[in-house]
Amino acid sequence: MITRTAAVAGSFGRDVERGLSKVLGIVEHARQRGVQLLVLPHAVLGGYLSDLRDVGATGLPPALDGDGPEVRRVAEAARGVVVCFGYTEAEGARRWNSAVCVADGRVLGRHRKVHQTAGEGRRYAAGDAFRAFDTPVGRLGLLIDYDKTFPESARTLALDGAQVLCCPSAWPASVTDRAARLAHDRQSRLFDLYDGARAAENQVVLVSANQTGVTGRLRFLGQAKVVGPGGDVLARTGTKGGMAVVDLDPAAEVRRARRTLRHLQERRTGTYRGLLEPAAHEAAAVLP
Repeated sequence: MITRTAAVAGSFGRDVERGLSKVLGIVEHARQRGVQLLVLPHAVLGGYLSDLRDVGATGLPPALDGDGPEVRRVAEAARGVVVCFGYTEAEGARRWNSAVCVADGRVLGRHRKVHQTAGEGRRYAAGDAFRAFDTPVGRLGLLIDYDKTFPESARTLALDGAQVLCCPSAWPASVTDRAARLAHDRQSRLFDLYDGARAAENQVVLVSANQTGVTGRLRFLGQAKVVGPGGDVLARTGTKGGMAVVDLDPAAEVRRARRTLRHLQERRTGTYRGLLEPAAHEAAAVLP
């Protein structure tokens, strides 16, 4: 089935109502363009952190109920479009970086960010699972920005049958070694590298959305894209806001990629000793 797929690069701040209005406008625009799968950045409702070295120095983003009115409004607006997006989720006193996939008034899948970058762990709880789920456009999996740094994240979703990985991000330029131009920033290179590698090694489609602009000390990269199962970029934006759109049949693309080489089936799991344990040298390195 041909699916018009779109990844968005855009700026979303701390004003929840303004972010919600912008999201609803993008969803409507995407529907008018015939988009059937739309992936928005992380933290579109309430924005992201403003400083990774001093997390919460200027206050944390507003946290929302995962079943609250904001998520419901996006779900209700997503008529005929599968929409994935990220936000800060609250449950009691705990908060998570979370993502949700919605369509036609329903929540189809959820994910809480497992891998936390820099100081996030001091303020946010970590998720504990990667699970694929079925949607009108096929079986999908969700990752949130830093999750895609770890090959095991995408591999777990691919083994659970996901043919499309949707990755909302709030991925900034380097905070320690910032380049004069975003295109030359090492995080810019890594962002693109991880997108291509996770798609190619699992032979799946990856839809990568990201924030743009500046929040506090963070300058976000943009670079939204759709990547094919061979690691080839099918459509992309630059560092400014935009929408990368492509028509493709994910199931057919995956079948074609796996026609000769079948990475998931050709694994030699018995040789991956210690895969689920911390590396011995790393454990020693953190001892006091």
